[in-house]
Amino acid sequence: MNGFVCGVCGYVSIDGTAPDNCPVCKAPKSAFQEKDAIKTAEAEGPKEKHVPVIKVVKTCGLMGDGCTDIHVRIGDVAHPMESAHYIVWVDFYINKKWVERVHLSPDCSPAAAAHLKSTEGKLTVIEFCNLHGHWINEVDL
Repeated sequence: MNGFVCGVCGYVSIDGTAPDNCPVCKAPKSAFQEKDAIKTAEAEGPKEKHVPVIKVVKTCGLMGDGCTDIHVRIGDVAHPMESAHYIVWVDFYINKKWVERVHLSPDCSPAAAAHLKSTEGKLTVIEFCNLHGHWINEVDL
């Protein structure tokens, strides 16, 4: 799958355009390059450990009404989190617009969560593995 990838932080624009500035690191448009960089569940490779598994919880246990919890586990089989091979970050998008990044380290579990105000639309999650690149999954909210 194609996207415009920021050469500074790895953010991927999935709306078909390169932004004027990266929403994550603020790099200029010139830092972006269009690439076939995102792997899906249909891709070749170790997808069982890379495709984000998304759980939408409509009732937030922390913020209450008006908040939707998103729980993401990386892989049907938990992705390894070792210094040589780990998930670096997980990005959340609503209707192809980036909303949040969660950074991980080898000391974390291969999972992330977000508390979103939006309750409708398409939720996209892209994770970045330091060895196997970007992987994507989407669900309807």
